[in-house]
Amino acid sequence: LKVRVVRSSPPSAQFKATFQESYQVYKRYQMVIHKDPPDKPTINQVRLVPVSFEDPQFKSSFNQSAALFAKYQMAIHKDTPSDCGENEFTRFLCDSPLEAENAPNGPECGYGSFHQQYWLDGKIIAVGVIDILPYCVSSVYLYYDPDYSFLSLGVYSALR
Repeated sequence: LKVRVVRSSPPSAQFKATFQESYQVYKRYQMVIHKDPPDKPTINQVRLVPVSFEDPQFKSSFNQSAALFAKYQMAIHKDTPSDCGENEFTRFLCDSPLEAENAPNGPECGYGSFHQQYWLDGKIIAVGVIDILPYCVSSVYLYYDPDYSFLSLGVYSALR
């Protein structure tokens, strides 16, 4: 048995070279031990979208996100339809006091508020609302399609 400590952040050459193999071990572990389905969302199915009505990805996915929010709130929190309409969704999860900033030494996506969208078969099944700040990432809220609760998307999102 040989054990190596491989720097993951920032990713070392050794980390990059062994990433796919490590990921396959992780995926098999999740499927065998935690009974995750093989089609559990992967990194390629997660989109980080700035919370801005000027952003085309945000605008094009707004209605789908708002509808998913309402479905989640009514199923999980027993809200009434009037408690989770588009205005409530916008006020709660889209209006942010943070201003977007693209600092030269910051992350490629910049700083600000984002919707981390989890897509499966062409539809959004979960959204993590996060703030990316200079020294931390703050998880504001997560909502998901209750039909996919078996994927444990809250746990997946927290670990991600």
